[in-house]
Amino acid sequence: MIKVKLTSVSIDDYDKALHFYTEILGFEKKHDIPLGNGDRWITVVSPAEPNGTELLLEPNAEYPAMKALKKALVADGIPFTAFEVDDIQSEYARLRKLGVNFTMEPTDVGQSTIAAFDDTCGNLIQIYELNAV
Repeated sequence: MIKVKLTSVSIDDYDKALHFYTEILGFEKKHDIPLGNGDRWITVVSPAEPNGTELLLEPNAEYPAMKALKKALVADGIPFTAFEVDDIQSEYARLRKLGVNFTMEPTDVGQSTIAAFDDTCGNLIQIYELNAV
């Protein structure tokens, strides 16, 4: 059986990313392990699932391939990843009050309502709420 226990998001600065993903989005820091040379292994988790999937804040934004991918995704308006929320309208309002820059307001796309924002690390991130069927 295959399980998703770790995924990552490309970042450009550990402290800026940790602040955004914990203080703004509301994730909780799970690991912050020094790796030497200023590198760190930082993961965050949803407070609703502290033993669930970990999100690695991975500092690879300067690698040429990642830099090109991120630039192309942003130019095309494609989110790097997506997070589910219970109430997209209230989450949208909460994040706007915290200064988050949305590139797409909540939009009903049939099975879900989606919105996208800049995570301050060069990524577009999507949040979505599943619509009642």
